[in-house]
Amino acid sequence: MKLSLIVATRGRDRELGALFESLAAQDEPSLEVILVDQNADDRLAPIVAAWRDRLAITWRRSAWAHANHARNLGLALARGGIVGFPDDDCLFPPGLVARVLAGFAGDPGLAILTGPAASPAGGLGSGRWRAEAGAIDATTVWTSVIEFNLFLRRAVALAMGGFDERLGPGTPLGSTEGNDLVLRAIRAGHAARYDPAQRILHPDKRLTPVAVERAALYGRGMGFVLRRHAVPAGTWLPFLIRPLGGALLAAARGNGLAARYYLATLRGRVAGFLTPGAASGLPLPALPDAAPSGVTQPAPTLPATTGA
Repeated sequence: MKLSLIVATRGRDRELGALFESLAAQDEPSLEVILVDQNADDRLAPIVAAWRDRLAITWRRSAWAHANHARNLGLALARGGIVGFPDDDCLFPPGLVARVLAGFAGDPGLAILTGPAASPAGGLGSGRWRAEAGAIDATTVWTSVIEFNLFLRRAVALAMGGFDERLGPGTPLGSTEGNDLVLRAIRAGHAARYDPAQRILHPDKRLTPVAVERAALYGRGMGFVLRRHAVPAGTWLPFLIRPLGGALLAAARGNGLAARYYLATLRGRVAGFLTPGAASGLPLPALPDAAPSGVTQPAPTLPATTGA
């Protein structure tokens, strides 16, 4: 079974090199990497050259800084039966690829396999995560899915139209595109499972100035997807109550940064929930069979001799 990892990248080079190092250490000959480069320059040329002898890398350029567009372009190029979408600042622990492939091989009816974020400092990363393994449904999807630890059978990802390009980074609804994709697949009858031991390392950005800056944007995406899929009030209401409680508690403790984060999250979720069209959903974009003309192009040919 072949695994295609689609990496949408922009503005990072050192982190991408670290990701490639962790992928090469997996020692899985069935692994391919599809790198969708959204940079305007050639900063990634030396990195790709340094790793091309140890990883099967397909390098494509995209002129549009839009994560889901890049993921969908990569999906159209993927050859593996299983696809995943790691962020460009992730790290794969030893044995992660083998664990994922074994999970799908052991259950032919399984369409989607997910796991949590792991913090480089130890323990779990940002977000609320289920403690127990098991099937994913409309209630548990919110504590079971993060895009960089989401693996699907390629045929299922294609049948779903890939990621909705009206969601995610690069749009006004800046998050929760993975939850949306999993929910659409579940509603179509596909089986999804969460494995809490399937962990991928990712920088923990909670309660940082960067997180506060993005909180409202990410909140709008979650609010929209909650409304879009018509989840019951018992599921969506806690996502409004918790940030309100967090803001009040943080203010009482004099933690202004945390208070701003929770308030921005609350504002974003309410705004997303009330966005016109949220109740009826959005039409899904068609997944291209190949990169659209004028939007993407093959990466430049690498020089014959480029050192690591």
